[in-house]
Amino acid sequence: MEFLARKVKSNGEIDTRHMNGSSQVEKNKRSDSAMSPPPPAQHDKSGATLGVLKQSLVGSEWKCTRGMERDRIGMWGTGEGEALSKLSGLDRLRHPGLNKGMAFTIEERQTLGIHGLLPARVKTQDEQVQMCKLSIDRYEDPLNKYIYLMGLLDRNEHLFFRLVAENVAEMMPIVYTPTVGLACQKFGLVYRRPRGLFITIHDKGHVYDVLKNWPETDVRAIVVTDGERILGLGDLGACGMGIPIGKLALYTALAGIKPHQCLPITLDVGTNTQTMLDDPLYIGLRQRRVRGMEYDEFIDEFMDAVVRRFGQNCLIQFEDFANANAFRLLAKYRGKYCTFNDDIQGTAAVAVAGLVASLRITKKKLSENTIVFQGAGEAALGIAELCVMAMKTEGTSDEDARRRIFMVDSKGLIVKNRPEGGLNEHKEKFAQARPPVKTLAEVVDIAKPSVLIGAAAIGGAFTAAILRKMAEFNERPVIFALSNPTSKAECTAIEAYSNTDERAVFASGSPFPEYRTKSGAVLKPGQGNNSYIFPGLALGIISAGIIDITEDFMLLAAEALSEIVTDEDLAQGSLYPPLTEIQNCSVKIAKKLVEHAYKCNKASVQPQPADTEAFIRAQMYDDRYTNALPQVYAWPESSPRVDML
Repeated sequence: MEFLARKVKSNGEIDTRHMNGSSQVEKNKRSDSAMSPPPPAQHDKSGATLGVLKQSLVGSEWKCTRGMERDRIGMWGTGEGEALSKLSGLDRLRHPGLNKGMAFTIEERQTLGIHGLLPARVKTQDEQVQMCKLSIDRYEDPLNKYIYLMGLLDRNEHLFFRLVAENVAEMMPIVYTPTVGLACQKFGLVYRRPRGLFITIHDKGHVYDVLKNWPETDVRAIVVTDGERILGLGDLGACGMGIPIGKLALYTALAGIKPHQCLPITLDVGTNTQTMLDDPLYIGLRQRRVRGMEYDEFIDEFMDAVVRRFGQNCLIQFEDFANANAFRLLAKYRGKYCTFNDDIQGTAAVAVAGLVASLRITKKKLSENTIVFQGAGEAALGIAELCVMAMKTEGTSDEDARRRIFMVDSKGLIVKNRPEGGLNEHKEKFAQARPPVKTLAEVVDIAKPSVLIGAAAIGGAFTAAILRKMAEFNERPVIFALSNPTSKAECTAIEAYSNTDERAVFASGSPFPEYRTKSGAVLKPGQGNNSYIFPGLALGIISAGIIDITEDFMLLAAEALSEIVTDEDLAQGSLYPPLTEIQNCSVKIAKKLVEHAYKCNKASVQPQPADTEAFIRAQMYDDRYTNALPQVYAWPESSPRVDML
């Protein structure tokens, strides 16, 4: 295949040259690098020179394929960010990705021209981390801790990510759930500086132009929300931006995805929450939420604009969209874009990982369990579908697997031809052939489940009576209270243990303190947080250049996470590894996904690395400071000289 490369001469004529495409492909294959270097930056589309070219093609055999233009084509290099030759010393102090604060050495300060702008003391990064820990401990209010951490992220990225990575158990509840929910509710109060893009419905027709305003061009991962279903808090509109920011902070802290390659985006189409519209501090559009065709066209334009700007390989993670939109957008875009929905698929993977780990305690197959769900939204349905997939790998038929799953929504048990209705195509797949049942307690009596999962954000839904019933039916009842934030949890760890004679196998979505049994043993309830899954999932997708993210990748991620759980973890009552191990979890999950991608020919990064884990780790962000001065090296004395006349 041949293609025609064209350039415009200074006199305006078009110069053409033919190049054999197949030979170029062979050259690429012979490259020693697994990822090709970044292409040159594209010139402004509005430039006069390009205009001459396009006008000259009108009426000729060439057609202007405007819709096929891309800022990026193919895979990029490792992505190290700024060209240092463009930066002054002052730029380094102002750039959060390059600033080291008082860790700049005296030599660096003098050479960069910033000597005197900092106090005389030179601190190590270790000392700075300790100082940050002391500073954050001074605050009692979690929201103030969040504001402090976001301020640190705005000033010094390396320090922020090292602080979070080395103190995951303490920092993750602040950066993400549950504190991020409060931060979203108060986002108009905590907003300080631009971090991410707000694209509104009024920008429809110009979404690509807004994306071009983002200063980084090497974007590999986007987390996007429209703010309609933030955690269990509802429609927060533009204030939902706290979720993409928090998710992408964990992308870097927990999986080493470079921060400049991450872009949080909020699609502001309005909000239907009147308190937000009436709030003088609300930062978004003061209008009712846009629906229907206009909304769909806006989302379509956004997806196309992302590919045009950042390439087909750019990961787009959908976050906190309402149920009605989440499922249909996932079905619409999967297989066409590099995308997944964390609320549906990420929650499913982390929950199934916990269920698979629990089988080592209950000594059952997954297909031998009966599962009751409180809730039939995107999280619950995502978990249920992945459970069916996992049961089928054990040899169970699809019909038998679905018969073992009972789902309860706001109208009661999902049954065929339910008089109250409220069934969509996703719920109907789990409709039982039974008479209608109204309450969760009645469903538990009828189904006698071995597993009870809550994902409906109804605080206290697992009553003491229901928990005692679970203990009657099972030697080791499995109780998952997955709703966030903590106030929306179906039950607490104490309630689960105390009402089941301390026999419950418990996991939650929010963190709960340790529980001391009557015998003096300490149980550490596992937190089934999506953070165990989505960072490693994204790392694997980006490392291998996976574009088509199918459900088998989600099941593999769940299996990889369950395999990391040790017998010691299970003995302490935890179905998940300690949070201190979460970075290693991300690498192990990514490794399993990358290897599978090459087996099924879904990896676009070529050639396949000989050592998968070493290759993945080589792509990861290093939160340690590097030398701010360029490397200096000697040239040989035999270099060419000019004799003096």
